[in-house]
Amino acid sequence: MLPGGINPKQMKAMMKKMGMEVAPIENVTSIVITTPGGRYVFGPADVVAMTMQGVTTYQISGGEPRFEPADAIIPDEDVALVSEQAGVSPEEARAALEAAGGDIAGAILALAERG
Repeated sequence: MLPGGINPKQMKAMMKKMGMEVAPIENVTSIVITTPGGRYVFGPADVVAMTMQGVTTYQISGGEPRFEPADAIIPDEDVALVSEQAGVSPEEARAALEAAGGDIAGAILALAERG
């Protein structure tokens, strides 16, 4: 029995009547959600696809995510600017930008404090 005293068979019939289809996705070994800041990687999990009025929604159950931060992409123009402003080599400027997560002002300040 489901909460509210509805048995699963009745629930399925009600969902079908509303035009809602539910289908499990079998043998899911991992799920990856990519964002600008990195990736959320879920291990094995239960996934159900629910379709209602032509829109499909996916539900993930179980599987604890781990976050993998994205590598910062440092434009060459930023490296040149930091190098010029801080009076350091391009290699030092790039390393400072990477340490500052791409923040130009933060990289220049860190290099100024160091020197």
